[in-house]
Amino acid sequence: MKNPPYGMIAILFIGAFVAFLNNTLLNVALPTIMVEFDVKPSQVQWLTTAYMLVNGILIPASAYFIQKFTNRTLFITAMSLFTFGTFIAFIAPGFWILVLGRMIQACGSAIMMPLLMNVMLIAFPIERRGTAMGIFGLVMIMAPAIGPTLSGFIVENYSWRILFAMILPFALIPLVLAIFKLKNITPQRDVTLDKFSLVLSSFGFGGLLYGFSVAGDEGWTSWIILLTLAVGMFTLVWFILRQLSLKEPLLEFRIYRYPMFALASAISIVLSAAMFSGMILTPLYVQTIRGFSPLESGLLMLPGALVMAIMSPVTGRLFDSFGAKWLAITGLTISTLTTFALSGLTLETSYASIMFLYTMRMFGFSMITMPVMTNGLSQLAAHHYPHGTAMNNTLQQVSGAIGSAIFLTIMNARMTSWIEDQLLKLQIDGMYPSDAEAEQVIMGELTQKGMLEGITFSFFIAAIVTIVALILSLFIKKVVPKREKD
Repeated sequence: MKNPPYGMIAILFIGAFVAFLNNTLLNVALPTIMVEFDVKPSQVQWLTTAYMLVNGILIPASAYFIQKFTNRTLFITAMSLFTFGTFIAFIAPGFWILVLGRMIQACGSAIMMPLLMNVMLIAFPIERRGTAMGIFGLVMIMAPAIGPTLSGFIVENYSWRILFAMILPFALIPLVLAIFKLKNITPQRDVTLDKFSLVLSSFGFGGLLYGFSVAGDEGWTSWIILLTLAVGMFTLVWFILRQLSLKEPLLEFRIYRYPMFALASAISIVLSAAMFSGMILTPLYVQTIRGFSPLESGLLMLPGALVMAIMSPVTGRLFDSFGAKWLAITGLTISTLTTFALSGLTLETSYASIMFLYTMRMFGFSMITMPVMTNGLSQLAAHHYPHGTAMNNTLQQVSGAIGSAIFLTIMNARMTSWIEDQLLKLQIDGMYPSDAEAEQVIMGELTQKGMLEGITFSFFIAAIVTIVALILSLFIKKVVPKREKD
């Protein structure tokens, strides 16, 4: 394709931006929603868990949808579902109607990123693919960048429903434009859907996502969590074995015979776990331990997200010129050093210092994700692009959820262990208070310091995880793309 269809891609970008923005808007509003609908923390979490579950179920099927239907039909359907879900959430009279609205939103947004990435791979030649993916990264990162800050401001000053009311017109604009302007460029194949694979995929990825997402609240010894994870693992193995035996699989696992794609997947999995840890641990430290407001927490994380967004097109151009290897090595070195620095946070660390370290960490990550992913995808044949993008997005969802749960578990375990040790020392030294009021003060101080100990230890483990990704990046090679016909 000599001239990429920039107008069409712009429409897809607007739709993707709205979907990505929606993903991060609600997190800051969860405490307010919990109070308004009088629900428990374990229930309010369903607003994010249900959204993630629908994504985990639909993203693996996106390869089938992209091959079976035109990009125009898919985009209009996805944006219609997303817009309808947003409206349901806006008017929701009860909590579970709000959850339903979020799930309908997720039905639309789940297909958005795989579809856009597939269109980009087809529309741009390999020598311009890095720049194109960099601009895509700008859209993908800019939305989450402004999400927490914007949400914090709205929740502090207005109703949480404004978050959905604000999204509605921005969802309608790309939908209307798509109906009148969108053309088809993705090739269609007469593929068949293996329904049993879809069932196995739903139980496999859905079970793992649910189990790891809820484990932090329910506890790792809960029989529900253990059963969910066991079912998820069993059906996922069954799903993979079935895909390898099918002529037209739901997800094509045979693409892992391409070494650079397999390496890119491995780095992405490790990186998602480490990156998500910082996105959860930093606000927890800032708000719970240091007492900053949700808006101040959002503002602290804003420069880091903006740096990622600004760097994305720059990184794309650098990728076109130098390839992924040295970008990844440089970015992972910066990310590892700053993550180690965050493991040294104290009760007195200044707001500016936290902001600087978090921003530099995000600066490092900005050099890694898109170049590594693009390098891996470029080794695939064109008819494997839908499977490659579906696989990458599925693994990022799953590894992000698993990473978040594991790092929160590490934090809680370290916190509990530290508090128990301190209480034992006080009892041995005969310094444990005898009256209830003094005991409450001591427990409050120990809890604060214990959580700090847990968070800094989790950052230390995250730094070790980034070292693993750094070692893997040493094996990256510039790919020679496959040219065979579909």
